[in-house]
Amino acid sequence: MKREEYISDEMVVKRVNEAVRIELEKKRALDVPIVTYDRETQIIYQENNDGTRVEVGRRMRKGRYSERVAKEA
Repeated sequence: MKREEYISDEMVVKRVNEAVRIELEKKRALDVPIVTYDRETQIIYQENNDGTRVEVGRRMRKGRYSERVAKEA
């Protein structure tokens, strides 16, 4: 492929966001629970179609993987 045939980063992000939106709509239509992550509280939730949210877990570690590995080495 030539460089001119590549799609831009913005287009990749736009396509990914649309794919996620479509998948969430599909799960809601099939009445399948959706798992979401709240960045502010760092809690993982399972959302049911009736609107209830159940806490599934919490974030175990903080920081990026590369930062944690650098501290251990």
